Amino acid sequence: MSTLPSQPVRAGALVAPSTAPAPSLRGHRSFQAYWLGESTALVGSSVSAVALPVVAAMELAATPGQVSTLASAAMAPGFLLALPAGVAGDRCSKKRLMVGTDLAAAAVVAVVPICWAAGTPSMPVLYGVAFLLGALVVLHQAAAIAIVPELVEPELVPDANARVMAAFAVAGSAGTYIGTAAVSLLGAARCLLLDSASYLISAWCASRISTVHADRRPAGPRPTMITSIREGMAHVLRDPLQRPLVLTMAYHAFAEGIVTTYFAYYLLTELGYGDTGLGLVLGAVGVGSLVGALVAGQLVRRLGPGGVLLVGFAVYPMCGMPLLLARSGHGWLIALVAASVVKAVAVTAAASTQRSLRQQLCPPHLQSRVQQTSVWLVAGARLLATAAAGAVAAVAGVWAALLTGTVLLLGPVALLWVSPVRQLKVMPGTTTAPPEQTSKPLHEGGDRVH
Repeated sequence: MSTLPSQPVRAGALVAPSTAPAPSLRGHRSFQAYWLGESTALVGSSVSAVALPVVAAMELAATPGQVSTLASAAMAPGFLLALPAGVAGDRCSKKRLMVGTDLAAAAVVAVVPICWAAGTPSMPVLYGVAFLLGALVVLHQAAAIAIVPELVEPELVPDANARVMAAFAVAGSAGTYIGTAAVSLLGAARCLLLDSASYLISAWCASRISTVHADRRPAGPRPTMITSIREGMAHVLRDPLQRPLVLTMAYHAFAEGIVTTYFAYYLLTELGYGDTGLGLVLGAVGVGSLVGALVAGQLVRRLGPGGVLLVGFAVYPMCGMPLLLARSGHGWLIALVAASVVKAVAVTAAASTQRSLRQQLCPPHLQSRVQQTSVWLVAGARLLATAAAGAVAAVAGVWAALLTGTVLLLGPVALLWVSPVRQLKVMPGTTTAPPEQTSKPLHEGGDRVH
């Protein structure tokens, strides 16, 4: 494992030259255990994402309204519980929270095959499983994302996040394909046992990790839940770098949500590409996400974090133009596949960079709350985007909704251009950075420990 620094390092401070070997993720056992566990759980979750709707539609003959309710039950915790989950992530041991939520998720997922074996499956059972599983995932991610700066040294945070996102790109696609094949071979209900097993493996991996930085919390009486949430949100809103980062991600989620609401529908109905064409385009997104995660660190070192964010968010709407111009035919399908690859590379590199930047700028005792403030805003933006897309489509048609979302995707570029983020040339915590490029401490005169 990498060498523990002898003294805390302030974000953006000058790090004295050392003859010690440069820290590396190679051979970093805790990070490898974390990486393996999270990837395994994502594969299992992707299997469930395929199996649960099949159980509802094929085995319980669910109506379209019931299928919609099932999807809402899975998505609701992302908005309802994001902020309290951030408080839990900062108050509790992140490692214990990860292990506990994995074990609980394994038990919850197993309820469906148990009920199926007993002959008592029902839609209310699926609703409950989807909601509880969604809640546990929110709690787990509040700890799992925020623990990265505690696992590795500051200079390794960007590469660590890039590797996690690369693994997730592969695991998500692999899980979808595995789930589709497993449903055909084993049946949808039995497939959920695979997801349950993946959570058990993830819990074991999480129990093997250890942190290199102490999880320091301010001394004194514990504030109330509402006060703790307000503290995290206030930090985001008054921080000159984190505020534009979080608002940019929320704005992007809203604009992207308008496009994605009708993306598959437009390809299938208006362009007539069928399941094969849709699969090719979605598969291209997975490939682009993997490439974007792998090259994010190199791009940051070459362009700086500000440059990567600007370029990434500028390329995204440009690659959305082929969808607006496309017609039926193989040539346009190839163009859409290529555009999807480039778009996914750009947004994944930008997303990885903003996560690392935000983690480097955030005080350790606020990591989960700041992370979950972003999650809450993004989840809310996506819910609003669905309603906005439906309203535009009802008035002017699906193509007009896609055009609206694509035009709105230019907004994040403007937000970043007028913010201090544009001037960032280095990642804080890795090298010397001018004072104006670092975030102010939470309290005047206070140090930020990383």
